[in-house]
Amino acid sequence: MTSAPARRAFLKGNFQPKAVVRPLGAATDMSFFDACTQCGDCARACPEQIIQRDSDGFPAVEFAAGACTFCNACTEACPTEALSPATGWNWRATADQTCLSKNAITCRSCEDHCDSQAIRFRLMTGGRSEPVFDTDACTGCGACAPVCPAQAITFHHIQQPDGGLQC
Repeated sequence: MTSAPARRAFLKGNFQPKAVVRPLGAATDMSFFDACTQCGDCARACPEQIIQRDSDGFPAVEFAAGACTFCNACTEACPTEALSPATGWNWRATADQTCLSKNAITCRSCEDHCDSQAIRFRLMTGGRSEPVFDTDACTGCGACAPVCPAQAITFHHIQQPDGGLQC
């Protein structure tokens, strides 16, 4: 049985580790870590080459390398139940405080690359505008992340109204 990276981070004093985006169809954290053999089949199968190993050797999506096309090649290549197409995708984009637009510098790169049109800019006082992400329209594909000059795009889990994760 593999020790979960979150437990190791806690023991090292990192009480709120950065969320790691796992590949499409990743099981819940503990199930994923128990099932994943770190074989790398999912990364080799990914045509976009966005699946890389994290610091613990588990597969993680690196949106700086590109966007996910939801082709399911990673789930089809997974020899275990760590990745399953039935699990879905529960990640959505947002911009952190390093966003150029939030700092009064005109930039709309993320909006220009969002095929689902989930990013709009709201005019704020002082002539600046801030990105607003529509979590219902956002697919979490990551197309907005590699084009952000400030690397301000982050991803977070979304919750359904009943408390479960949305797929």
